[in-house]
Amino acid sequence: MDVSGLMRAAQHAGEWRERVRERVMGLCVRNGRLDPDALNIHQHEAHGFAWIAAYAAILESLAQWARRLEETGRYGRAAQLVAAIGAGEYLAQLAAGIAMSQDEFVRPSDFGLQAEAAAFAAQPDVAALIATPRAARQELVTLLQQAGANALDDLADDDETIAMVRAQFRAFAAKEIAPDAQGWHRGNKLIPLDLISKLAELGVFGLTAPVEFGGSAMGIAAMCAVTEELSRGYIGAGSLGTRSEIAVELIQSGGTPAQKETWLPRIVSGEVLPTAVFTEPNAGSDLASLTTRAVRDGDEYVLTGAKTWITHAARADLMLVLARTGEAASGHRGLSMFLAPKPRGDDENPFPLAGLTGSEIEVLGYRGMREYELAFDGMRVPASSLLGEIEGEGFRQLMATFELARIQTAARALGVASNAFDLAFSYAQERKQFGRAIIDFPRVHDRLAWMAVEIAMVRQLINAVARKKESGGRCDVEAGMAKLVAARVAWSCADNALQVHGGNGYALEYPVSRLLCDARILNIFEGAAEIQAHVIARGLLAR
Repeated sequence: MDVSGLMRAAQHAGEWRERVRERVMGLCVRNGRLDPDALNIHQHEAHGFAWIAAYAAILESLAQWARRLEETGRYGRAAQLVAAIGAGEYLAQLAAGIAMSQDEFVRPSDFGLQAEAAAFAAQPDVAALIATPRAARQELVTLLQQAGANALDDLADDDETIAMVRAQFRAFAAKEIAPDAQGWHRGNKLIPLDLISKLAELGVFGLTAPVEFGGSAMGIAAMCAVTEELSRGYIGAGSLGTRSEIAVELIQSGGTPAQKETWLPRIVSGEVLPTAVFTEPNAGSDLASLTTRAVRDGDEYVLTGAKTWITHAARADLMLVLARTGEAASGHRGLSMFLAPKPRGDDENPFPLAGLTGSEIEVLGYRGMREYELAFDGMRVPASSLLGEIEGEGFRQLMATFELARIQTAARALGVASNAFDLAFSYAQERKQFGRAIIDFPRVHDRLAWMAVEIAMVRQLINAVARKKESGGRCDVEAGMAKLVAARVAWSCADNALQVHGGNGYALEYPVSRLLCDARILNIFEGAAEIQAHVIARGLLAR
């Protein structure tokens, strides 16, 4: 695929996005300002615009990746096929319709832009890519059979150090995590502490933390590579670092010097395992409605209320608790963040702390750390545990972590997708039907090719967002796009991998059955797909 043509096609996709943006602005802007009520009324159009914008961003990232490979003499046939297949499919969907979910599609007719969509699809560079022959998929699979399934992964990173880190953690996950993952899942077992210790020794809990606190300060792109490869072994292992990343960013950006000195070195070393205690039974994404109370009583705060979907809560040593210190009607302004220490629990006594009880939520997948409902009944924490020692800053402090959390979640999703591809690719070569390996059948190798292509495409968006975050630029919208599409890709790849396995994929003994359960949650946590699309649309329309 000609890189200059690919870049022109990506530019046309950006222009198409702007045409759609104009129509959605006309629906949702009143008196020069974005109207929240209108945005809710026109959710289908607004959320569709978010998906269109995400596709345009991925095409731009894909084109930039191809250009960098060409400049370094690495734009070989496999990369060319990825560019042609991926761009062609995404451009075709932009012109005809994108699936926002399994039964919701956004089409040009939703915006009254049928003629404009036809003109967009007729642009020579766009039309050429849309016309990429289906035989390209078979050729890509053949190349991957010859070069190895990791051939595209080896083109993922421009930075040699990050590429080495990726390879190191890929090997670690294959040896130390993947062989036991299915047993942990089926037995609902906690990830062993000795594995957590090994991850700590490898620096997993301090990848973005400052060197002065024991971190490696390797940056967000490296964190994404590590997270992806650990999640490729088992999503629970890739998710262990999530709470540490959130805790480090919260304390680093909002903590007092004493709080930083007390907690950051211990989190980075793995001595302290943190957990995020934000969600409530009646307030998922609606943080302004949180009701858990923290009342000052001398040198302490007394916490009362309920929290739910708290990951790794029993084993955690530190709870990051979002609670209301203001009046009941104070909304976001009345929230505060607390660094609440707790003794580490075990199976016999999971919550050995006065005023705190909890019960496990049994789940389909995403095991290894377990989920809990927590009840605070007069639990006391030192007044010094108030993050920053200023009340009412909790919402602002939490918002500062969302970009990193969503980038990291996108990387976890990509790890699950890559695991699904690995299993399907291997199985399709081994499984024989009608006298030949099923990978030789068009419907099978077409699926495998698309899985590999979409993983490679979304990885470049994640890398682009990571670089933007590292440079200090605001990337809340872009991080949301990465999470939105990566979660969809994880589910699609897991579903396709199970289909390749046929009936065997439905058997609990096959790891691909676990992936279907693990992938499903990615469209829900860290912002459900619908919330994510709403945030993206609101952010883009307000710019």
